[in-house]
Amino acid sequence: MTGDGRTLTGAPAWRGGFGRLWSAAVLSSFGDALRAAALPLLAVSVTDEPLLIASVTACGHLPWILFGLLGGAVADRVDQRRAMWTVDVARGLLVGGFAVAVALGHASIGLLVALAFALTTLQTLFDNAATALLPALVDGEDGEKLSSANARLMTGQRVAGGLLGGPAVPLLLAAGAAAPFAADALTFLVAAVLVASLRTSAPQRSPAPAGSTLRREIADGLRALGRDRALRALCAATALCNVGMGALIATLVVLVTGWLDAGTGGYAAATTAYTVGSLAGGAVNRRITDRLGRVGAVLLAGAVQIAALAVMGTVRSLAALVAALAVFGFMGMLWNVNTTTLMQQRSPAGMLGRVSAAFRTLAVAGAPLGALLGGAVATAWGPNTPALLTAAFFVLSLTALIPVRTPDAAVVAPDDEVTTAHADR
Repeated sequence: MTGDGRTLTGAPAWRGGFGRLWSAAVLSSFGDALRAAALPLLAVSVTDEPLLIASVTACGHLPWILFGLLGGAVADRVDQRRAMWTVDVARGLLVGGFAVAVALGHASIGLLVALAFALTTLQTLFDNAATALLPALVDGEDGEKLSSANARLMTGQRVAGGLLGGPAVPLLLAAGAAAPFAADALTFLVAAVLVASLRTSAPQRSPAPAGSTLRREIADGLRALGRDRALRALCAATALCNVGMGALIATLVVLVTGWLDAGTGGYAAATTAYTVGSLAGGAVNRRITDRLGRVGAVLLAGAVQIAALAVMGTVRSLAALVAALAVFGFMGMLWNVNTTTLMQQRSPAGMLGRVSAAFRTLAVAGAPLGALLGGAVATAWGPNTPALLTAAFFVLSLTALIPVRTPDAAVVAPDDEVTTAHADR
């Protein structure tokens, strides 16, 4: 182990639990991409009301704000492996039933909204359980293995969702409007089998205090997040980034097709560049982290992303935008892998689900606000200005990260009865 939190060990083994978890996650991401691409097309075929179409996307985010904390508390109470495969079976049955409804001509906006809401509600439990389970599968005490596992998971999911899922939708639609949803249902069910086949020992948890309730356990998770200086700073920084990302994503199509006049082909090139950059970032994350440490990699990612955003908002060239988005995606992967690893390492034993839920819920909550800000700024000052607004939020994010420059600080005081002091591993 090195003084800056790095470890000099190898990557996680593919055999056994991690390989199956990786396969399940990548397969599910492929199915999610099919559904995400097919739902808007189906919505447009059902109604031409923009507000109703947008409500499908909105209901896909709302459950994280409503139930994200609850999902984390439940994930810490139950067998995480069992929770994950049970949720995947439920999601497979839901999407399968929806595919039947579409095939029979019974699709409606109300049904689309209900499906989006239900699937994301279940996802709050699945994602928090998966975050808590991963360290047990790859020796979470070994920081390098955990970081490598996160990088491989995120890279695989980006390949399946960003490069394979979208292009597969037109092929599936040739077989009928229900085909992408039927394929998505199948991916959920196969992923459930893979997760159910994992053989992991029951997580070690301290006995719950007498009278403990989900509400109290959720509050414990929030306190654990709030009292750890590094986790608190990482959460605040990620939330600020997500406000900016909401502004950028909501207006990127206008930036490309309006300000740059590059059409749908230009938009496809821009999104592909971001995906390819993300894959490259996942591939070299370990090398950069070995050299700079996880905290150094996060700071580097934020600084370079600010420069890339400045190019997006000031250089009126599709080539410049494509290059900037590739760099932005590259650094975004470094940010995501290393902040996730730091969060997993610094969370108290037995509380990772709740801390992950609190972290994710607070971070995600800024995206809808950012989307509204981006739309307002683009309307008032032009379609290139949301990229500059995003850069400003990233500057604030780096400022919030100042406390993380000393990640070996104790998590909380040893006598606070919420968690124990430990160093960043």
